[in-house]
Amino acid sequence: MTEDEAEFDVVVVGSGAAGMTAALTAAHSGLTAVVVEKENVFGGSTARSGGGLWLPGNEVLRRAGVADTAERAQAYLAHVVGPEVPPARQRALIEHGPAMLAFVRAHTPLAFSWVPGYADYYPEAPGGLPGGRTIEPVPLDGRLLGPDLATLAPPYVPVPDGVVVTARDYKWLSLGTRHRRALLTGARVFTRAVVNRALGRRMLGLGQALAAGLRAGLRDAGVPVRLGTPMTDLVVDGERVTGVRVNGGHVVRARRGVVLGSGGFEHNEAMRKLHQRAPIGTDWTVGASGNTGDGIEAGRRLGAALDLMDDAWWGPAIPLPHGPYFCLAERSLPGSLIVNTAGQRFVNEAAPYVDAVHAMYDTGSIPAWLIADQTYRDRYLFAGRGPRAPLPRRWYASGAVQRAVTLDELAVRIGVDGAALQATVERFNDFAAAGRDEDFGRGDSAYDRYYGDPRNRPNPCLAPLRKPPFHAFRMVPGDLGTKGGLRTDDRARVLRDDGTRIAGLYAAGNASASVMGHSYAGAGATIGPAMTFAYLAALDAATPED
Repeated sequence: MTEDEAEFDVVVVGSGAAGMTAALTAAHSGLTAVVVEKENVFGGSTARSGGGLWLPGNEVLRRAGVADTAERAQAYLAHVVGPEVPPARQRALIEHGPAMLAFVRAHTPLAFSWVPGYADYYPEAPGGLPGGRTIEPVPLDGRLLGPDLATLAPPYVPVPDGVVVTARDYKWLSLGTRHRRALLTGARVFTRAVVNRALGRRMLGLGQALAAGLRAGLRDAGVPVRLGTPMTDLVVDGERVTGVRVNGGHVVRARRGVVLGSGGFEHNEAMRKLHQRAPIGTDWTVGASGNTGDGIEAGRRLGAALDLMDDAWWGPAIPLPHGPYFCLAERSLPGSLIVNTAGQRFVNEAAPYVDAVHAMYDTGSIPAWLIADQTYRDRYLFAGRGPRAPLPRRWYASGAVQRAVTLDELAVRIGVDGAALQATVERFNDFAAAGRDEDFGRGDSAYDRYYGDPRNRPNPCLAPLRKPPFHAFRMVPGDLGTKGGLRTDDRARVLRDDGTRIAGLYAAGNASASVMGHSYAGAGATIGPAMTFAYLAALDAATPED
């Protein structure tokens, strides 16, 4: 931005799903809007994510025949998040999420599909759905962005040109060669890649598709996105926020409001150590590197209240040399278990990833180790590596992975009591043979079974560990980003400790305290609410004040 003074109705900070949805809504509500983004790429953590949205009752789910009601969804959300999240905010997500999605579908090239069977994370809870409420973007051709495609933030896991994997694909690909559907899915992904390359398509999936589609919507709506433009502070006139200061000095003024969609603070070492339990740091997150809490700190300086700062969108991660690998299917597949340094299990390995890390902290199980036998490695995909494929030597050299012919030898390598590990595995093997985990109930929930092996009987998540060599993978508290931030109301307006609002200031996404509280309703419960509250923020800014 070259002008010392620029003015818009709405200034949006951050170009993730929250920020771009806010700007798009403002533009189609008759307001002028601009997005300022500190990085030289757009998309934030959204572009690195799976791109799923948890939005009960939306038109995509209805068209797919998912039976649900607002009352059932509300009961489920209330059960999951508990009383610490105001009911008005919970209702706002359920009531306005479908309208937000319809708006995005109408004003961007994005289409969405249901991810069948991807259960809510607590499907047996009141109102939970074993079939799930998660939708994902349909892959789209990045060429529609023109030159803007070059500034799309890269994905979390690099993929070759032309290769597109959806969330639905990943479920089956994780089974390696174990299942017919896995083989068919692999063939379909390969064929798509060949066709895409032959036709010169630049197909995008998951969070890349979502970010690209929203960016295309902004381009068509005439909304500028200023990359390399970090917000350094908020501008205030009296008690009202009237703009942002960028690049250290330039002011971008906002007649109707500023929407903070600037992400969490996962890459701010000082903030993490101040607010979160040790051990913690910035090395284990897969969130976008620009997420250093800028918006949260700017709001705090104006007297905004903060909530949930101790929490994050946790998930057990393997600290590989090139960066952490966030484990999903690997924890549910049979033939593996997780132990702490005492050689004991401490959690249902297939539990929702937030719960798994809460258990790591609550029981002092950091680091933990995922133990697997060779049958597991022969059958399943692991951290993107195919069945039987040797793991990179640098993984072993870093200490993230160990291997041994016997459990006793493996225990020595990872610093665990050998007798305790042997006893744990023997007890687990008995459970696997019986098909019932009597200690932690692994495989009891429909969510556990989603990433299990349907050919494995009697429990798709349980199989004995018998075939050497045995493998150990170091696990630490990874995350997709922090979930604490500015306290907001049901219209995404930023609040002080006394409940009064800071006029002209809104927050959505990980810059705000999550509507999910300390829990996680289902896949996409980060992005779905982020976009919904961003949508509500822009609608509120477009509404004349009394």
